Amino acid sequence: MTGEKNLQTLLATLKPVLREGEYVYVLWPHGRPLEPGIEAAVREAEGLTVVLPRERADSLGLHYDFVAAWITLEVHSALEAVGLTAAVGKALTDARISCNVLAGFHHDHLLVPVADAPRAVEALAELSAASRHVPRPELLLRNETAADRDKILALTGEAFAVSPVTGLPVDGEPDEVDVLRRLFECEDYLPEFSVVAVLDDEIVGHVISTRGWVGDYGLLGLGPIGVTPRLQRHGIGTALMNDTIARANAAGEGGIALLGSTDYYPRFGFVPAASFGVLPPDAAWGDHFQLLPLAVWPGGVHGTFRYAGPLAGE
Repeated sequence: MTGEKNLQTLLATLKPVLREGEYVYVLWPHGRPLEPGIEAAVREAEGLTVVLPRERADSLGLHYDFVAAWITLEVHSALEAVGLTAAVGKALTDARISCNVLAGFHHDHLLVPVADAPRAVEALAELSAASRHVPRPELLLRNETAADRDKILALTGEAFAVSPVTGLPVDGEPDEVDVLRRLFECEDYLPEFSVVAVLDDEIVGHVISTRGWVGDYGLLGLGPIGVTPRLQRHGIGTALMNDTIARANAAGEGGIALLGSTDYYPRFGFVPAASFGVLPPDAAWGDHFQLLPLAVWPGGVHGTFRYAGPLAGE
């Protein structure tokens, strides 16, 4: 069968398939006979690089640094086809996913960081859909309901399965799930500030803000906010943040406080809360404890911020 050369056809018929297992790159020991289980090999001047299942590398006592998921692009691309690797690379670059490409006679194969595999498959599926001019489903933002809560808690567990602080997998249920469960039941719960993002009838994101205080002055304490992992960096978190800010302004709230990334949240107008005289519950949080003063921010508000009970550790 002759491979396809037309880029538009290749992208339109692209089908990313995730193999089972985890794979690693290994510099094969010089002079050692090859073992069964090697999936790919490249000879370089510096030595022989092989790709093999992680468990096989472990059993052979071989060193590796990069653990990958293996995605096969199930479209028969000709070896002389122009543009497919560039288009796929751009889609993954836009999603901030690193990628190593292996070209086979029938298919191209991608090795991406194992934690990014679901997002990579989603990004590639979107690339293919766009080339077929399939309209993207509209993102709907609405108040959560009691019927949504099991799905929200499951989503939060997936979103925080890897710690945003350490970057390592969490052992057991993430703390954010229990905190959220308790926030739903606490007296500082504000139903109009618990918002879900829905895509194709699936809840794919959630943000909650509850009542917090600086002395007697009420503010919103935002968090947790979570997006299903395969759709992170697709603008869903941004949509939830912008919706929360719009709701807060419409409700006459004075400001929103949160603990989070000093790289991400300033784009929404958040600044270190201490610059407004609002101190974090834990001084170690430093500039990561941030405040967004809203339209009716009164000024003159000073003191330590007090979160809703579950976030305050009560």
